[in-house]
Amino acid sequence: MTHRKKNLANMGNSLLFLGPTTVFFTLTVLIPFIYGLYITFNRMATPVDPMVFAGLENYVNAVKDTKFWESLWLTLRFVVATVFFVNLVGFGLAYLVTSGIRIQNSLRTAYFTPNLIGGLVLGYIWQFIFVQTLPSLGEKLGIEWLELGWLGDPTMAFWSLVIVTIWQTSGYMMIIFIAGLVSIPKDLMEAARIDGAGPFRRLINVTIPLMIPSFVVTIFLSLKNAFMVYDLNFSLTKGGPFGSTEMVSMHVVNKAFVEANYGTGQAEGIILFIIVAIVTGIQVYSSKKMEVEA
Repeated sequence: MTHRKKNLANMGNSLLFLGPTTVFFTLTVLIPFIYGLYITFNRMATPVDPMVFAGLENYVNAVKDTKFWESLWLTLRFVVATVFFVNLVGFGLAYLVTSGIRIQNSLRTAYFTPNLIGGLVLGYIWQFIFVQTLPSLGEKLGIEWLELGWLGDPTMAFWSLVIVTIWQTSGYMMIIFIAGLVSIPKDLMEAARIDGAGPFRRLINVTIPLMIPSFVVTIFLSLKNAFMVYDLNFSLTKGGPFGSTEMVSMHVVNKAFVEANYGTGQAEGIILFIIVAIVTGIQVYSSKKMEVEA
């Protein structure tokens, strides 16, 4: 009887703590995903029209959509650029604010603050900077490359997105790196110092290998964020000029809701989901194999 009561108590605790999360996950993620998968096998002109079974037609149309693959290629370039620089800058900031300088707590707050600003708001703020502030500053200082319209040139507009993404997310990655840096055993660093290893050698041979678990998390998050970027893309460039900065998430949304091609748009979303799942899965698996113990 006591054993049965204990099992009931454990079940009650599980329902209490896991129940709300499970219900929320089911309502907001699982059911919409299953319904979205169902839509990919149907044809519908408007949200109120009845669905007509179309088989794999939407997936065939998605594969034939050249703009989808162009936007995916652009997104892959964006992923490579942002993942590299976000993690590089984030680790550099974390290393700086854990080095013992006097204002390190203030710097942590300052570097993390951009992450608190929503992507839409951030995009409009930086749109003003790129369109108004930088050209005006370049004109006064006589710097030609600042005078150019950053968002009017396809290459510069792309790098504008990269710059703003780095500025927004590096502070968040910094927090994760800080947690990893402060968990490194001090006696290990002291032993390396006694053995004659300088700051650079300690960084390369001791700190970075022990930071692999942190890099696993930050690279995973930055990969996911870069593949799924939409709000910043919409508010900063709106995919322009002439669709040259339309990332794949924006293309999927436009295909479904602007062109009212819901089935094909949802099929492209499923393809994107599979690609992101494969890439992040490979990243986590390969990164885990590099982990070392202190």
